[in-house]
Amino acid sequence: MVIGWFALSLCVCAVLFFISAPYGRHSRQGWGPVLQARFGWLIMEVFSPLVFSLFFFFGNGKTQPLHSVTIVFFSLWLLHYVHRACIYPFLMHYGEKPMALSVVAMAVVFNVVNAYINGRYLNYSSGTYTWLWLYDPRFITGTVLFICGFVINIHSDTLLRNLRNKGEDVYGVPRGGVFGLVSCANYFGEIVEWFGWAALTWSVAGLSFAVWTAANLIPRAYAHHRWYHHTFAHYPRRRKAIIPFLF
Repeated sequence: MVIGWFALSLCVCAVLFFISAPYGRHSRQGWGPVLQARFGWLIMEVFSPLVFSLFFFFGNGKTQPLHSVTIVFFSLWLLHYVHRACIYPFLMHYGEKPMALSVVAMAVVFNVVNAYINGRYLNYSSGTYTWLWLYDPRFITGTVLFICGFVINIHSDTLLRNLRNKGEDVYGVPRGGVFGLVSCANYFGEIVEWFGWAALTWSVAGLSFAVWTAANLIPRAYAHHRWYHHTFAHYPRRRKAIIPFLF
């Protein structure tokens, strides 16, 4: 299943360079019924912590206690998704904008599969982690990347929100933080975060999620980057789309 999931991510990545997902600044008609973006985000993100929790605790019918190290993993996953599902939607200044239900449905599938793979893997492999893992360079490096990516993501979202007042539908040029290097600092932070997750769990399950995150966000960042250049005549030319100094 994971091998197939990897292969699908590459196909989706290629398609997304030609067809931008129709939400946010790329919203357009023709994708079916809509609902408010705020509730769309809540619905599509809340499945991840719920499904992950279910399979993390009960995924393989194991009755022995999970190792405490994997509880650290569980806490980091919830740190991201409780914020994304329960806090972020209610901070949005454009929460009343329409979002296609088809987009929400595709995001639900994405989140359910990734949560299933990672939750069940950690349930199955809980016994392979020991307290020594907390001193392993892979865990330490991955945790630092995860926290740094999480902070970059939240800080960048805050900078984007502050570009306009509540209820406004006007975009501006983001500045500050990692936006000095890339057009989509929030996406960059999320990619760093989940590659950190892949390292701190040192798992193919974690790597599959990181690759999928990049496959979704790199094409969208490229579309954002082009939009900025077309919309703002004096947009900073040295900024890259999502990977500092490279792309």
